Amino acid sequence: MLQSFTGWCCLLLLFSCSSREDEQQAKAYKKHLAELVAADKAFAARSEKEGMKTAFLAYAAEEAVLLRPGYLPIAEDRVIRYLTAMEDTSFVMSWEPSGADVALSADLGYTYGTYTVTARDSVFKGTYLFVWKKQKDGAWKFVIDSGNAGAENEYDSF
Repeated sequence: MLQSFTGWCCLLLLFSCSSREDEQQAKAYKKHLAELVAADKAFAARSEKEGMKTAFLAYAAEEAVLLRPGYLPIAEDRVIRYLTAMEDTSFVMSWEPSGADVALSADLGYTYGTYTVTARDSVFKGTYLFVWKKQKDGAWKFVIDSGNAGAENEYDSF
């Protein structure tokens, strides 16, 4: 009887510790996810305020890759050259994340959503995906940027 009681106590202790660990892990996950979404929103705000080029140069990780229609992947030192050559004074680019996730390790994550490019008398919409990597200083920077033009239609189902 004593062995049975001891066994039940051990199981109860094990499950209560596991439950606390799960709660702590869930709390940490939510914190890291909120930090990632905040980084995406700050990136978008900087694009609206200071221009797309300035924002992208600030938020691109050293190993960033840009995936652009009509181009092979733009990587390494070509990213800086591509962004620096960009003329962004005739339009404003804004975006809003609609989804995100972060690894339990809190060092990788992604955000996706819709973007809007507003030129003088035109508005273009599309979708985007950023893959983010946490830097040694704790800042989130994107390592992959991809977008698709044309977000006029919502997907319901087939």
